[in-house]
Amino acid sequence: MLSPSLCVALAVLAVANGAPPKASDVTKVALNSGSSMPIVGLGTWQVADEREMEKALDAALEAGYRHFDTATVYFNEHLIGKVLKRWLSEGKLKREDLFITTKLPVNGMRASDVPYFLNQSLAKLQLDYVDMYLIHAPFGVKRDAGHNGVHFDDNSVDPTTDHLAIWKAMVAEKEAGRAKALGVSNFNETQIERIIKNSPVPPANLQVELHLQHQQKPLVAFCKKNNIAVTAYSPIGSPGTQAVVDSRRVPPNLLNLPQVKAIAQKHNKTPAQVLLRHITQKGIIVIPKSSNPKRISENIDIFDFTLDDEDVATLDAMDRGIDGQLFLLKNFIPGVEFHPEYPWEAFRIEPIA
Repeated sequence: MLSPSLCVALAVLAVANGAPPKASDVTKVALNSGSSMPIVGLGTWQVADEREMEKALDAALEAGYRHFDTATVYFNEHLIGKVLKRWLSEGKLKREDLFITTKLPVNGMRASDVPYFLNQSLAKLQLDYVDMYLIHAPFGVKRDAGHNGVHFDDNSVDPTTDHLAIWKAMVAEKEAGRAKALGVSNFNETQIERIIKNSPVPPANLQVELHLQHQQKPLVAFCKKNNIAVTAYSPIGSPGTQAVVDSRRVPPNLLNLPQVKAIAQKHNKTPAQVLLRHITQKGIIVIPKSSNPKRISENIDIFDFTLDDEDVATLDAMDRGIDGQLFLLKNFIPGVEFHPEYPWEAFRIEPIA
């Protein structure tokens, strides 16, 4: 039974004759901010080529996507803005049809940085507001660290991160109408609870790594209890992301697992569709990344079948807990595991068996 706090608005219609789902077919998750968020969105990390982005977004919009996830550090907000502006100006979309998420970067983790980085994002996206503004990670680096906000060195970490001051600045942006809802990414329960206890505006969304082998069951239960929607990044396992995945944690190819393939064959669906359906049936939002038009269309075409209890039990049992986590960000930001707000206590002092 889905938690009423996540209130999955079932507007699901069977997709006939293999046609892509309409935007109205896509299930939405109610947010504690009063709005709702499409349960399937397009992730755009690692898509920074203009032609590739234009092709991907056009395919996604044609396929029924209205939820798009980006971030300052993806360096593609301006490309997304260009395509959305074209669709809006041609009358193919209304702004209220869209749900756009972007994120405060780790080098903007000071209260005074919040309006600066959000205004930059809005200018690049060519929007007056975003539907969700997330704190990208709970730790911060120095404002001038790295090169264009990435490629950090051993002296990049800023240990003075103050979540409550940053959140207060985020709330001010919401009150000003530049962000309709606020959330966090990669935060742990303690960090989320600190915000809940000290602000009249709780996070509306938590975005975290979540997939078959890292199902985040305790964290999801905590969020449901506190009426916080959960978004899964890397919902099909994100192969090919070694730049930020710990070098000893090889991303598994979840699509080739025998159990997943068998369930896919049973329902005449792809393994990716099974993995995404497994997550969304729990009321969790997914943002699979792809720039391939065929896979983009397949990834949203998951509303005409339901995994039965046996399927769900099989897939639930494949969770590896923290052993399945891929994104520790220690490769990305040297020394970040020693930041006082590094969220994964189990990985502070190495070793991995």
